[in-house]
Amino acid sequence: MESNKDEALKCLRIAQKHRDAGNFPSARKFCQKSLSLFSTPEAEKLRESIDTVAAAAGESASPSSSTSTANGNAQASSSSTETHPSASSAKHRGSAKVNGTAGGINGEKREYTAEQLNVVKRVKSCKVTDYYEIMAVKRECEEADIKKAYRKLALALHPDKNGAPGADEAFKMVSKAFQVLSDPQKRVAFDQHGSDPESRFSGTSSSGFSPGFSSSPFGGGFEGEMSPEDLFNMFFGGGGMAMNGGGFGASPFGGPVFTATFGPGGFRTTRVRTNGRQQGTAQGEQAQARSVLMQLLPLLILFAFSFSSMLPDLFSTSIPEPRFAFAKSSKYDLERQTNNLGIKYHVNRDFYTHPNIAADVAAGKYRQGSALSRFESNIEHVFTQELYSQCQRGINERERRKDAEIGFFGVGTDWEKVKNIEAEKIDTCEELRKLGLLK
Repeated sequence: MESNKDEALKCLRIAQKHRDAGNFPSARKFCQKSLSLFSTPEAEKLRESIDTVAAAAGESASPSSSTSTANGNAQASSSSTETHPSASSAKHRGSAKVNGTAGGINGEKREYTAEQLNVVKRVKSCKVTDYYEIMAVKRECEEADIKKAYRKLALALHPDKNGAPGADEAFKMVSKAFQVLSDPQKRVAFDQHGSDPESRFSGTSSSGFSPGFSSSPFGGGFEGEMSPEDLFNMFFGGGGMAMNGGGFGASPFGGPVFTATFGPGGFRTTRVRTNGRQQGTAQGEQAQARSVLMQLLPLLILFAFSFSSMLPDLFSTSIPEPRFAFAKSSKYDLERQTNNLGIKYHVNRDFYTHPNIAADVAAGKYRQGSALSRFESNIEHVFTQELYSQCQRGINERERRKDAEIGFFGVGTDWEKVKNIEAEKIDTCEELRKLGLLK
């Protein structure tokens, strides 16, 4: 299947490493696995070359003969153990370590203790979705108990420390159980349904969290699930227990990590990005910065135009207009009258020495657009606006009195009094009419 192509290429690269190291049985094993996942011409050529080189070295090229030999050795060992049980017991008493399987990275034998083997057997005897039994904790346990149990089991089952048969699978089972039980949402879903919350075959696929983003207790989002080795390194502070210079199950050439998932649907792999994580984060930050800049661009342009319009005022030496008052006082004791509407206003003696207006006043001529003309236009505007406001307030007050006199449907109304109210004149409105500003 096309979906297994990446995993097949990964196995092919591992087979090439074993062939170059002279470990032909492991090379043949991984080459055959690559062909079973996804057949490629490169894998076929590699298998032929392995068989040729192995035959030239005096080694059988048939995987079945190697398997039968291994089975024969296993049967012989078993029969020997049954015949001499006392000798086997004496061996265990003399040494706590026993030989493991040739399952190391380069096919080397890994050692393990009887206690480590018992831990592996206990974990593998559990149902793959019985996470509480795998972690050896009670259903009502606290989060601290789950972390404590994971710390103990992860150290006992890590492939770099435990070479017992099945230790890798047991380590993955413990990692999966911890990921589910340490996440509050997943733990609630598991308690309700008793199956893997992230499995597409379970009944919790729409329980509220997306399968594409795992809510890890350590923070951060992953495409799928976190690999057991990544989980181990994050829990223990990114320790130096990495295998072959990379993460558990990681490709020696970088790229994606394939992690195991156990669930009601069987065994499946999930791809997790590792080496591209920092690059993706940097690209995301750059895209976010560009997005923010595009959102702020209209405001920046508006600010630039506003600032450019303010530049002449910033560098000009404008002089404020003289002060005035409509009522005479000791400070404003000189009376004047606007040229247009004839509105009276009062200024002080500094008015006649003002730099902008003194020349117009001394000339005795009223020029349209001059500083004096602009000054008096401002006075007229202020005066008429105040008249308009007072006139409107007077009209509103007159209407209020009229409505109060008429009452509800005009029952018992003194209509003569109503006519008198309507005929009342408002001084400010009359003044506006005299100025020709109100009809």
